[in-house]
Amino acid sequence: MGVPALFRWLSKKYPKIVQSVAEEEETEMPDAEGINIKVPVNMATPNPNGTEFDNLYLDMNGIVHPCTHPDNKPAPETEEEMMVDIFSYTERVVNMVRPRKVLFMAIDGVAPRAKMNQQRSRRFRSAQEAKDKEEARREAVAEWEAMGKTISDDEKNKVAWDSNAITPGTPFMDLLALSLRYWVVQKMNTDPGWKDLQVIISDASVPGEGEHKIMDFIRRQRTNVGHDPNSRHVIYGLDADLIMLALATHEPHFKVLREDVFSQDKGTGCRICGEEGHYAAQCTGVKTEIKKPPTEKKPFIFLDVAILREYLEVELDV
Repeated sequence: MGVPALFRWLSKKYPKIVQSVAEEEETEMPDAEGINIKVPVNMATPNPNGTEFDNLYLDMNGIVHPCTHPDNKPAPETEEEMMVDIFSYTERVVNMVRPRKVLFMAIDGVAPRAKMNQQRSRRFRSAQEAKDKEEARREAVAEWEAMGKTISDDEKNKVAWDSNAITPGTPFMDLLALSLRYWVVQKMNTDPGWKDLQVIISDASVPGEGEHKIMDFIRRQRTNVGHDPNSRHVIYGLDADLIMLALATHEPHFKVLREDVFSQDKGTGCRICGEEGHYAAQCTGVKTEIKKPPTEKKPFIFLDVAILREYLEVELDV
């Protein structure tokens, strides 16, 4: 569970805890026939941020939700497209951090009983909102037809994807776990930066929230005989409670990676074509003819937990 506005408040009160992430972009090179092809980022090269990290932990629900129903671009049409978006987003995060030892992917499993009540109320509310949206869409379609506008059968019979599918035990979560395993094996066989990486996937069949499974793994690692106390950890997730959990690990080198909330401006354009200046109800383009504009990548930032700990030590020294 997140803590609303905690990250924004902390980064304004203690500005030195936030650092921008240097990100290496894909390059384009001409092939033998002169056609430009994209050359992926080489993860085996040194980290552009100047620091090498050992372990990266991904709270996958912070990746799945933005990829399945994004705010700043049209949502993917099929679950296969969603999987491709999840892979590309995950690869982008891994290329930023470039872990050398462990990559841990944690998907939320069955929540504890206390949170289950809250999740249940959220799911019911989401289902009711989806039902209301569908009724409003059908009324809009009927109005458009009454005005003489032609609407394709695909638009008439379109069924919105239910975000409640992101729940342990659904076929979507099974597909996500299988797809991630397949993609990880493919990356380990083809990408030199992944060759010596230990990848652990904790899917929705393992009980507990993603961030708590990650923290449990970190605590267990400390009991190992060969554990390096100076390991450098990075955790990615959208929930601000990751900051509190990272403080509680007492690890000396720990950073929280997340999107820069200060640079996020929600687009006001059409959700069909993505263009500004009109809404979806006024869009005249046909979906097959519309070229979706490339969306700008949101910048990422590191929150240094060690610096935050020093700030708190000074602040609480009485």
